[in-house]
Amino acid sequence: MFTLAIPVLHVSNSTAAEQFYCEGLGFQREFAYRPDKPRTDPCYMGLFRDGVALHVSSFPGDGVSGGVANFIVDDVDQLHAEFRARGVRIELQPTDQSRGNREMYVEDADGNSIRFVHGGT
Repeated sequence: MFTLAIPVLHVSNSTAAEQFYCEGLGFQREFAYRPDKPRTDPCYMGLFRDGVALHVSSFPGDGVSGGVANFIVDDVDQLHAEFRARGVRIELQPTDQSRGNREMYVEDADGNSIRFVHGGT
């Protein structure tokens, strides 16, 4: 029986990723594993927002950049206003899709697409 799935996105710079996801998208860092202190990378980091987890990793072998994570949300337009106020570049403005979803996309520095979806899922 499955109980949870957590997307892991590959990033090249954990410090830049933490800044984007936390300051830009409102996540909070729960943990950061850095085996080679004081170097910042490689790093495996757990980020959370509203009880939802996203992990990012700069370890070789933990995926490749350019992944996708979909987040089902209550209000795409509210997030759009929040992200714009924080200076986040929006790749796809809130858009009504033909399948009934309202979606907005942002992209991190490594080309990972973070998609916020409301509706039909």
